Amino acid sequence: MPEIVGVKFKRLGKIYYFSPNDLVFSIGEKVIVNTEKGLECGEICIENRNVDNEKVVKTLKPVVRKLTEADKKISELNVIKEKNAFKICQEKIAEHGLNMKLIDVEYSFDGSKIMFFFISETRIDFRELVKDLAAAFRTRIELRQLGVRDEAKMLGGVGICGQELCCCRFLDEFIPVSIKMAKEQGLSLNPTKISGNCGRLMCCLKYEQDVYEELLKVTPGEGAVVKTPDGNGTVTDVSILKGTVKVRLDRAPDAAAGQYRVKDVTLISRPPRRKNNKNSQPKDLEE
Repeated sequence: MPEIVGVKFKRLGKIYYFSPNDLVFSIGEKVIVNTEKGLECGEICIENRNVDNEKVVKTLKPVVRKLTEADKKISELNVIKEKNAFKICQEKIAEHGLNMKLIDVEYSFDGSKIMFFFISETRIDFRELVKDLAAAFRTRIELRQLGVRDEAKMLGGVGICGQELCCCRFLDEFIPVSIKMAKEQGLSLNPTKISGNCGRLMCCLKYEQDVYEELLKVTPGEGAVVKTPDGNGTVTDVSILKGTVKVRLDRAPDAAAGQYRVKDVTLISRPPRRKNNKNSQPKDLEE
């Protein structure tokens, strides 16, 4: 079983495995590691441990060393360089009249490459921009287009729940979310109520989806015909999480619907299926 340490390069970035190279690390320590991009500065998030061979996909690259005072000065200098590069790139974008918004700039630890992150609603021909940036910084330049979710993750913010965005707190990867989840959870399909700061469906729709899917398997839908302790009737309302349904009995169609526990009713026939009208679905709710 190979020994590894987990390293991440951003606060909420992915965790990568490296060989500790006979060194012992503790969580939070800064280290210099050898990556495919060259030397990079990262933070230990998983201490020394042995893992199964199948969990290690590629040959482990080694941790070069713990962060030294000289390395720390280089990292601090790179932060200053990034701010300067951000300003220069914005000026170059304006000069070329490009319809793009610069989000962030990242220097590699050894200064061999600068990455510029931007968003744009259309495809951008930035070849001339890259030439100007390469001439200005005399190093390798990479421009990477991000989505609106990535922008929200990088810029941060507060959600409608009043807490810091999930993608800024603990989500290291974006999870697929669909309008079907909002429907199954009985939420309003108003885009302003189920969309996050990025304008896409909120990531938290996924959190309870597995529970809803399991409960929906045993819960009669609205319009279903069921057998209750008081006779047969039609479901008029469903409370999935409470595990209850309201049923209007066939023998008393004008009376108020009675409430029953799901486990006390038996499904006779499911509600008629509704025709799907794709044209009626708001585009901004589709993932």
